[in-house]
Amino acid sequence: MNESQIVEREFGSTVMAVPPLARRADLSLDIDANQKLIRHIEAGGVRTLLYGGNANFYHVAVSEYRELLDMLSSSAAPATRVIPAIGPDFGKMLDQARILSQTSYRTAMVLPLAGFTTPAGVEAGLTRIADAAGLPLTLYIKSEDYVDVNTLARLVDRGTLIAVKYAIVRENPSNDPYLRRLLQSVSPSRVISGMGERPALTHLREFGLAAWTTGSGCIASHAVMALLAAAKEGRDAEAQRLYDAFMPLETLRDNISLIRVLHDAVTFSGIAEMGSILPLLSETPVERHAAVAQAARELLAFEREVAGAVAA
Repeated sequence: MNESQIVEREFGSTVMAVPPLARRADLSLDIDANQKLIRHIEAGGVRTLLYGGNANFYHVAVSEYRELLDMLSSSAAPATRVIPAIGPDFGKMLDQARILSQTSYRTAMVLPLAGFTTPAGVEAGLTRIADAAGLPLTLYIKSEDYVDVNTLARLVDRGTLIAVKYAIVRENPSNDPYLRRLLQSVSPSRVISGMGERPALTHLREFGLAAWTTGSGCIASHAVMALLAAAKEGRDAEAQRLYDAFMPLETLRDNISLIRVLHDAVTFSGIAEMGSILPLLSETPVERHAAVAQAARELLAFEREVAGAVAA
């Protein structure tokens, strides 16, 4: 795992993979399967692994947290940045922050919490958590009600936050007054599009965001890195071709469940056996397995084409 200090340009150098987490039937961590998936992702050039929603960190026990951190840090290559999630509630974050303070991680992502928050409370709470962890945080924001732009900008200016994972869904991602206001105060090089490939090109081209988080890119890491390069270099036709290959699986994730579909898609692809998903979630409905499996295998076949072209 990369243990160096994070520099701002790092966020734009790679897509952030957001992998699922492999567990055995008894819900214990499956080290071998997790390592297989990590190696597959790293092979495509992805250099940041963000373990958050897709890994179902919402339901991870604090008693398991140190074991999980140690597994991830030892499984990733020396050049790979690993960012674990914390929260979403203050009490759980505080316990996890104290554990993080004993490790070499350089940031942790705060999972979003709906309800029972105020912007002033979020500001005070995140300041305490960053102090307890001894590291700056990455904020995952999914709602304008969670924190206002001015508060968010203050947290970045003070160093409480090092980056923002922006995931407020818009019917038209080009029409986003909140994001435009945010970028007047926070450098776009610190803001990562946080909703997979669907809004990614708009967020890079029209807002100048650093990069994006990817679930489907865990299956197609060469392809997702090629998409990032094409988007940043203005090769629009190539970017569109690569983008289109992600849409079948992304559509299934949007329509069924972002987390559950990706968990099962990795298994169906044959890359690694993800096993049981941690409650309180459950597997993709059985009647949708065939569609998910087909989309996953088609994306993996496309990934192999891209990888072959890169190698040639």
